Amino acid sequence: MALRIAINGYGRIGRCFLRALLASPARGHFEVVAINEPADLESMAYLTRFDSTHGCFPGTVEVGPGSLCIDGRTIRVFHADTPEGVAWGELGVDVLVEASGRYSHRPDLERFLAAGCRRVLLSHPGQTAEDVDQTIVFGMNHELLTGMERIVSAASCTTNAIVPVLSILDEAFGLEHAMLTTLHSVMNDQPLIDGYHHSDLHRTRSAMQSMIPVSTGLARGVQRLLPELAGRIESKAIRVPVVNVSAIDLVATLGRGTTAAEVKALLRRAAEGGGAGRMMYTDHPHASIDFNHSPHSAIVDGGQTRLSGDRLLNLLVWFDNEWGFANRMIDVVDFWGRRMA
Repeated sequence: MALRIAINGYGRIGRCFLRALLASPARGHFEVVAINEPADLESMAYLTRFDSTHGCFPGTVEVGPGSLCIDGRTIRVFHADTPEGVAWGELGVDVLVEASGRYSHRPDLERFLAAGCRRVLLSHPGQTAEDVDQTIVFGMNHELLTGMERIVSAASCTTNAIVPVLSILDEAFGLEHAMLTTLHSVMNDQPLIDGYHHSDLHRTRSAMQSMIPVSTGLARGVQRLLPELAGRIESKAIRVPVVNVSAIDLVATLGRGTTAAEVKALLRRAAEGGGAGRMMYTDHPHASIDFNHSPHSAIVDGGQTRLSGDRLLNLLVWFDNEWGFANRMIDVVDFWGRRMA
């Protein structure tokens, strides 16, 4: 029986999740029954049909009474501004994909459960580890899912990109310390021109004219998944004026000496082995646009691997922060659904 899915928040991740789901080999396992989004129905249909980053939708999109009809499937549309504003229980929602980014505390997330959703999958981390039953990076710890969980987080695009790489390096060499610098594409909490847009003054500056330092919880997210690295990971982030595809510049002190050739061979084997489909390795000379619409969580750029001495390692890891992450969310909900009673 197909898992009944609803989406709360139909922005970049919500729309990518739906499009990736419809393109996925697992699409027969799901039925999307509802979307809750403040925007008007015509705008939702338009932005489903046309996407400046991922191209035109290859199927059909039509507007019905209070609904979108996508590839012949009717999806109810609501415009509620609270979790209780939709009768989720009457819709028989098995999993609500919370993609608005508005809810990260457990009491708020439990409002969806009280309103009739059986389970909630977040497209972002919980505010604390205790706010969710599990934080999952698919391919790393998805086997922890039993099907009994009520609230699960798929972590973040950056965590999905870097946690597998850090785990591989730590197992092979030991990680003494690591610094993660995320070079992230622009997001909709930034203005196109300077304006009173955010309490963080960095985010009041024009997204398309500067590289802009912003805060990040990546180090905290990594340590939530890899507690053995607690106190040894630090992070910072810089928004860069591209619309999609990001990178993490990793600098790490290793516990034993190695060579660039050994590191590259290790990561290539990982990408071709158990990480296939989620992790990719390349030695080609790349620019970020090459990875637009990539379904991988992480693409290790072997050509950018550097060692200072034999223990100070520098890696560059690319990722499509929209499409890659949407695909991992599908992996999580598919695996989770198979384990539900």
